[in-house]
Amino acid sequence: MLTNKPKTRILVDGGDPKETLRIKSLIGFVDGQTTNPSLIAKNPEIQRLIASGHRLSSEEEKIEYKKIVQSISPLVGDAGVSIEVFADLDTSAEEMIAQGQEMFSWIPNAYIKYPCTHEGLRAAQMSVQEKIRVNITLCFSQEQAAAVYAATKGSNEPVYVSPFVGRLDDRGEDGMDLVKNIKKMFEQGDGHVHVLAASIRNLNHLLFTFALRAELATVPTKVLEEWAASGFPMPEQDFRYQGVDASGPHLKTIPYKPLDLDLPWQSFNIAHELTDKGIQKFVADYQGTLKPMR
Repeated sequence: MLTNKPKTRILVDGGDPKETLRIKSLIGFVDGQTTNPSLIAKNPEIQRLIASGHRLSSEEEKIEYKKIVQSISPLVGDAGVSIEVFADLDTSAEEMIAQGQEMFSWIPNAYIKYPCTHEGLRAAQMSVQEKIRVNITLCFSQEQAAAVYAATKGSNEPVYVSPFVGRLDDRGEDGMDLVKNIKKMFEQGDGHVHVLAASIRNLNHLLFTFALRAELATVPTKVLEEWAASGFPMPEQDFRYQGVDASGPHLKTIPYKPLDLDLPWQSFNIAHELTDKGIQKFVADYQGTLKPMR
């Protein structure tokens, strides 16, 4: 069990309460959890229903999602449970916030996940005005993170922004550079947005997240198990992260861009193909659990 807890709060990236409890027993705590439609679709109970030939209605899917996060909620600390709205590329901010308002009532420590799109940021802006805690997901650029900051100014609660490290690595870019660049950019800000490193694939990702002092990291169980099996190493002062892809070459550096956080959020270029692809993947996994439309 871990005795020297890192300053970066650790969240489990998953949709199975039994897995959360197992990790809590392994490391001694879980600060929070992130969920999304893909992770919920992989939940053992959902998979059992699908294997038996049962498909869920949209209402049944929502009920199952609610049951899952209500089981996870008391297992985690003050970093909360992130619950993602069901949104495709055409979902309006009004449709997202209607879901977010309901989901926020499910548990006392909810964070509502909106995609880092124009409509997702509109929903986030309205949500923080209603004192709904938010986590902006599928972030792949510094401009997107700047827009999150600007759209959520005035929030009384911490706002999370989730840069996806591994998916940038997958296309040859050093995803950890994005975390580093966002942290540097936010040094000029008021501290209301916390960086939640996501899509962590390996122990080096996790250790560099600690070294960068990201406020949070959401981590799959296999990486947390590897960390535990390695004796819970922490990065030394001279820790050096070197991003490599599966074939071995160094990943392409993502350069830092000086951006003005006082600009309106609409002035930032938030378009990113990986955000669109991420939304489409979540939609496909969600629809894979549903009854076919007639």
